[in-house]
Amino acid sequence: MASTILRTAIGNYGHTKPLKDGGAVSPRFDMEHVEVSPVTSIFRRMVRNLEFDVAEMALSTYLCARAHGKAFTGIPVFLTRSFYHGGVVYNVKSGIKSAADLAGRRVGVRGYTVTPGVWTRGMLHTVYGLDLSSVTWVLSGDEHVAEFVAPSNVVSSPNDDLVAMLLSGEIDAAIGAAANDSPDIKPLFPNAQEADAQWFKDTGIYPISHMLVVKNQQLEDNPWLAGELFSLFQSAKKTYLEFLHGGAGLTAADQALLRMSTIVGDDPIPYGLDSSRHTLETFIRFNVDQKVIPEHVEVDAVFAF
Repeated sequence: MASTILRTAIGNYGHTKPLKDGGAVSPRFDMEHVEVSPVTSIFRRMVRNLEFDVAEMALSTYLCARAHGKAFTGIPVFLTRSFYHGGVVYNVKSGIKSAADLAGRRVGVRGYTVTPGVWTRGMLHTVYGLDLSSVTWVLSGDEHVAEFVAPSNVVSSPNDDLVAMLLSGEIDAAIGAAANDSPDIKPLFPNAQEADAQWFKDTGIYPISHMLVVKNQQLEDNPWLAGELFSLFQSAKKTYLEFLHGGAGLTAADQALLRMSTIVGDDPIPYGLDSSRHTLETFIRFNVDQKVIPEHVEVDAVFAF
């Protein structure tokens, strides 16, 4: 057994499975995996209590937490990515027909600083010209970073169910509402996959959702740790990609990643800064513009290497 044991909380994905079943190990540390469900609970527990040595973290939560001095640092291991056209729905009774019609409306989102919300608002502004300050953003939950103070056009609802808020008319549209079969709720972008592919073709942006963070004390005590973690996660991912492109025994999640490959290329979960610098720079700008973080930060300053 290695002398360093890292209390670790990460989701169960094809590319993390080798880390948990012993297929990918390091001679320099062991991982004590803590299973947390839903994965979003990891973020809150890490931000508020520094409960883990290594943790999965939503990208905007990390940027916000970093701005408030939380004692952990990012590693450029990007565990999940997603496109966001398909996440916007609206109540047909609202009269909304297009993204421009969201101006002056009430749009629900679980938290103002959640990563899908930041990416979607940035997309609505930069691609469809929506003035984000013209929208009232209605929250169905609170923020992982308790110290965050939202802009004046953000309000909280006592209701924690975006679908119920849509059906009651409390909100006109929502980002990230749960799936439902009501005829009154429709996708704002019915051809979402085509719109996602076009956005990627036009911008080269492949949105990062979740990343990896490490407690600062561990990085200070073990200067080699950031690089070793990156190498280990890369090794686990390599094993998974070989399985994924083999095409046999794939789960629904595996098949979804293969479909993503048709848009972004053979590696649907790229790690490292080189391939993601433009995406990260864009997302940092979105966070500044939306007042999730107070000022610009350089990509290289946000990660351990």
